[in-house]
Amino acid sequence: MKLEELKAWRKSERARLIAAREALDGRTVENYRQAIDAHLERAFPGLARDAVAFCWPIRNEYDARHLAKVLRDAGALTALPVVVAPRAPLVFREWHPGVELARGALGIPYPVGSRELLPRAVLLPMNGWDDQGYRLGYGGGFFDRTLAALSAKPLVIGVAYEMARLPTIHPQPWDVPVDYLVTERGVYRRDAGALAFLGAPEPLGDTLASPVCYADERIARGD
Repeated sequence: MKLEELKAWRKSERARLIAAREALDGRTVENYRQAIDAHLERAFPGLARDAVAFCWPIRNEYDARHLAKVLRDAGALTALPVVVAPRAPLVFREWHPGVELARGALGIPYPVGSRELLPRAVLLPMNGWDDQGYRLGYGGGFFDRTLAALSAKPLVIGVAYEMARLPTIHPQPWDVPVDYLVTERGVYRRDAGALAFLGAPEPLGDTLASPVCYADERIARGD
């Protein structure tokens, strides 16, 4: 597929997937949010000990603000991305209730005046995702540039709905895949260039037992 054809195809698919997501009713979106929250808490307990970046939700995306509060209550720092210049990498600034917000690109709020953080993990929303773990975003390329430019690559956890799955987004050399993907169904890990479904982690008694709890090891070790 030629580059101009690819751009047109991605634009069309992006519009289709966003329209389908926006058509979801509030109850369904909330059910998906609760399921994704539970999978993230159980599969990645180390998030509660680190600096975690998330995105302010728009257009019926997964809303990570509930999970962010849980993580902060457990001792984590949370941050939001900030666009500093066109075609430049994003920066991440600490955010918690009380930090001033301004409206940025696409009407998305961003923190004003708070300190910059280097996140150890990023919860990355996806308009579309494919079987290789590549993301269809909003077309600006900000996250790909940012992840490529960071001195220490964070653990990248895509968050999306099963309905956004595509066979391929026709990835290009500049596209950066996720390390893990979490949907309402459960957790996927990228292995050997493809996503492998690991299951839906479940609590066991008073402790959390998960078939994917080792997903936290990279954060816990400080790799």
